[in-house]
Amino acid sequence: MKKLVLSLSMVFAAFSLNAQTVEELKKDLGEKKSEIKKLQGEAKSLKSKIDALPGWKYGAFGTIGANFSGFNNWYTNAIANSSAGNIGVTVNGFANLTESKYFWRNSGVLNLGWVKLDNTKITTDSADFNATTDVFTITSLFGYKVSEKLAMSALGEYRTAVLNNFNKPGYLDIGVGATWTPIKELVVVVHPLNYNFIFGGNNGAGFEYTSSLGAKIVADYNKNFGKVKFRSNLSAFQSYKSSDLSNFTWVNSLGFNIWKGIGVGLEGGLRGNKQESFNYYNKTNPTNIIDPDNLGTIKTTVQTYWLAGVTYGF
Repeated sequence: MKKLVLSLSMVFAAFSLNAQTVEELKKDLGEKKSEIKKLQGEAKSLKSKIDALPGWKYGAFGTIGANFSGFNNWYTNAIANSSAGNIGVTVNGFANLTESKYFWRNSGVLNLGWVKLDNTKITTDSADFNATTDVFTITSLFGYKVSEKLAMSALGEYRTAVLNNFNKPGYLDIGVGATWTPIKELVVVVHPLNYNFIFGGNNGAGFEYTSSLGAKIVADYNKNFGKVKFRSNLSAFQSYKSSDLSNFTWVNSLGFNIWKGIGVGLEGGLRGNKQESFNYYNKTNPTNIIDPDNLGTIKTTVQTYWLAGVTYGF
């Protein structure tokens, strides 16, 4: 009986000691978590102060998407013997200078895509990758501050393709007006005096682009949500000569960091440009060419693209 009581006492003591140890460890863990949370808050505050300091700020992130496949006597496919591939690359970068009285914001976007579908049983079939998505845009905005959130500004923006039709056409917007920065992450540019130059667009046979005077509106939003990076950029031109000469491009990029800058991302873009729709129609309907004076008869087709893949942030 004494042995039983002694054994039970030892078990109870061990249980009590273990319970006390677990509670102490949980308490220590809670205290450490509170300290970490406090330090994270202080680090975030310091980063905000650093970001607000005058001087240059640089950054970039991009997305790479790719898939490849090969089939040999795979009869359920439309092409039983084939080699296929799809590659897409996007890069978003910026270099911004902020001073007490002025700012200079520069950004660039490059989006390239290639695709191939090779029937391996046909020797005349192309085995090359062909360019699909082809977008290049570079923007420079200078502003002189009249208040904390409002500035008088000048903007230059150039956009074109780079793989097959560089500067055919190329768009150059130059204008002046105002820039509004309601919050740190959002920049809104409104330039009522802007000229939209179009280069290399007059190719004969009705393939014609027209430069014009109008208003330029740009809205750029950049935000980091922890490990998530988001950017939305809208660039629109409203021609004073004719709405048929207006255009817009809206691109949204999302990147999720998983490990040391490497993650997954998604990018999508929309574009509306009646002159490009008109040009494409005449190229694909050579027996029914429409005169440039009848540009308004062409329906504006909204152009779209999207890319999903691996991202890397610099």
